[in-house]
Amino acid sequence: MAISTKKIARKAQIQAKAVSLFSEKGYNASSMRHLAENMGMEAASLYNHINSKQDLLHEICFSIAAAFVKQLDELEKSNQTEVEKVEQIIRFHIQMMLEQFEKMYVSNRDWKHLKEPYLSAYVGERRNYEKRFSAIIEKGIEKQLFAERNTYVTVLTILSAVRGIEFWHKSKKRISAGELENELTSLLMAGIINTRQVPI
Repeated sequence: MAISTKKIARKAQIQAKAVSLFSEKGYNASSMRHLAENMGMEAASLYNHINSKQDLLHEICFSIAAAFVKQLDELEKSNQTEVEKVEQIIRFHIQMMLEQFEKMYVSNRDWKHLKEPYLSAYVGERRNYEKRFSAIIEKGIEKQLFAERNTYVTVLTILSAVRGIEFWHKSKKRISAGELENELTSLLMAGIINTRQVPI
């Protein structure tokens, strides 16, 4: 039991180091030798804990995707209004970019290096997520909660704006994470709320 727990802990350490390494160097420029050096161990020893560099990328990308799907599942089952749901989605995306930035950065940039069948599966998950997100916005438009805009453009704009937090991480961070979350959420919500009609 103790050995098993030790192995699990060691694998988690390797995964965490891989996230930092891929974030810094990029997936293609990173090697198992680089990872082993960062861990202070022989490259051959890594294979006692992981199968390949590809498996590490798979874990990063699909764990991030699973977190977003879980949050969306919960929101779809809730009784919140579409306005509340979209705000919660935006805030969750922002919080993930703030709290798990390296993982998000690797996932957003290096997913294209996944090999089949995982590449197609990951692309499918992303498209399905965007489709479900769009459906919430479309329902809000039907209820006149949101302004009538192209839902694809709306979702694309929101996701792109949140990914821009990468620049905040690289800057002097003149505003706090909390301020950034509130300001960006308010800005994005203001762009889609229907201000011409107050819903009954």
